[in-house]
Amino acid sequence: MAFYKSPFKATVVNGRIEGAGRYTFPDGNVYIGDFKDGQFHGHGTIHFKHGGLYDAEWENGVAVQGTYTFKDGLEYEPEDWDYCTDKDRRFFSERVNGFPPGDTQLTNDANRAPSIPKGTFDIGDGYYSEATGRIHTYDGQPSRQPSDEEREWIVRHCRIGDGAATSQPSP
Repeated sequence: MAFYKSPFKATVVNGRIEGAGRYTFPDGNVYIGDFKDGQFHGHGTIHFKHGGLYDAEWENGVAVQGTYTFKDGLEYEPEDWDYCTDKDRRFFSERVNGFPPGDTQLTNDANRAPSIPKGTFDIGDGYYSEATGRIHTYDGQPSRQPSDEEREWIVRHCRIGDGAATSQPSP
């Protein structure tokens, strides 16, 4: 005998989902928020399994106003979207050279991620070392001192070196 597991965790009124609740989509994404007559209605957020969020106001199952936030905290802007700013510089080469058709890249070097010292942070044109408090070029030369705000952003969002680098940060 097989048991059916409901994708809903909510109050049922007259056979319909009502009030605050939770719905798990077949793909694993989860909606947490308000329901009315079995539909998303009121405030609710879809939590995507890859880490993004869609926080919205819903009317009868349709999002009427909402904001998508990527896993790293960057908010999608439907008007004048420009993801390569001081806030997010990870795709600099795509902005300068155009996005390579049919090919994606994880770093500014289309062939491989640059090698950086263990525990440092790859910022796309060099790396940041917490030990020195400075940004260095990939060959280890000190480049500049980041602001407190930039340092905080780097530590939260940038790839951390695994120690395979040939150069070490200079004080």
